[in-house]
Amino acid sequence: MEGGMPLYKYIANRALTAVENALVRQKLSEYHTGFRALSRATLEALPMDRFADDWAFDAQVLAWAAWKGWRIGEISCPARYEADSSSIGFSDAVGYGFDVLALSVRCRLAFLGIETGIFRQDRSR
Repeated sequence: MEGGMPLYKYIANRALTAVENALVRQKLSEYHTGFRALSRATLEALPMDRFADDWAFDAQVLAWAAWKGWRIGEISCPARYEADSSSIGFSDAVGYGFDVLALSVRCRLAFLGIETGIFRQDRSR
């Protein structure tokens, strides 16, 4: 919050991260910055056509990596809310939150052998 993050975003971020960790079987400190470093091999293995072209993209990449058993590391970065920075608005943030919850449930179902959404395997391979 020292970087200007609104209290509601901080609380929602912490709550969503806890739910995601429980459902996606990870112990990440945070899922929502959008700051990621991916190897070339990971980028080439991601099924980009299955992922959203919106705020949920990063969450989908992390859920896919967890489901595939790929190692996920973290590099901390401070939150900075400045006038010229991109930031999601309140109504979009609420929609994003529900999208992330649904994604996390679908990921857990995939761990249980129930294929849904982006976790559905291509049977032709």
